[in-house]
Amino acid sequence: MSVKHTADVKVNEVTAGKGTSIQVLISSQEGPNFALRKFAMQPGGGIPRHTNTVEHEQYVLNGQAKIGIEDKVFEVKQGDVVFIPEGVPHWYENVGKGVFEFLCIIPNKEDVITMSGEKNC
Repeated sequence: MSVKHTADVKVNEVTAGKGTSIQVLISSQEGPNFALRKFAMQPGGGIPRHTNTVEHEQYVLNGQAKIGIEDKVFEVKQGDVVFIPEGVPHWYENVGKGVFEFLCIIPNKEDVITMSGEKNC
């Protein structure tokens, strides 16, 4: 069991991204089945096209972004929810004037990330 404030959780740069940071709010050592992460992308920031070997369940807290999932592009905003199946190529781009923030829940399984080298679809 743990209770903490997000201000007390270390912020790390997402090295594969641009202007993007991550906080692991609930780690795989804390939660037996899932990890909870918070991402923040500065205006113009994003994460290039890649795949993961785990699914993603996401909830948009603030801002606006384009998210490419397979061959479709979605514009998302505060209150939207996103599901990305394991192995499906996806990317993010903050297209708003403010910070784009979202929560991302993933299962506690090994996650192999494969970058495609492309900005988007």
